[in-house]
Amino acid sequence: MTLPRDAMLLRVFISEDDKTRDRRPLYEAIVRAARDARLAGATVLRGPLGFGHSARLHSTKILDVAERLPLVIEIVDAEETIKAFLPALDAMMPGGLLTLEKVQVLQYGERAKPPPA
Repeated sequence: MTLPRDAMLLRVFISEDDKTRDRRPLYEAIVRAARDARLAGATVLRGPLGFGHSARLHSTKILDVAERLPLVIEIVDAEETIKAFLPALDAMMPGGLLTLEKVQVLQYGERAKPPPA
C-alpha cells in the first residue's frame, strides 16, 4: 500500500473507559474497524492528564484508581479514504471529539534498501 504525499490525519479523542454497545473497549473497536476498512494505520496514544467538555481533570496522579484517562487515536490515509470511514466511526462513538487536518506523508513503510556496493 502506498500513501499520497498529501494525506489526511484523523484524530479521535475519547476516554479509556468508553465502550461499544457490546461493552468492548471503544478504542479497540475503532482500531479494528480502521484495519477492516484497510486504512493505512492507526495508533492509540494514552494521556496521563486531560479534560474534555466537562472540564473535569482526569489524571494518573489522583490517589484513587485512575479513571477516564484520555486516549487519542491517530489515523492517517488519503483524504477520500478517511472521509469514507467517518460514517462507520460516527456509528460507533457515543461522544468524543474528532478532528481532521491535512498532513504531508514523508515516509510510509520500509525505505528501499540501496543496492550493495
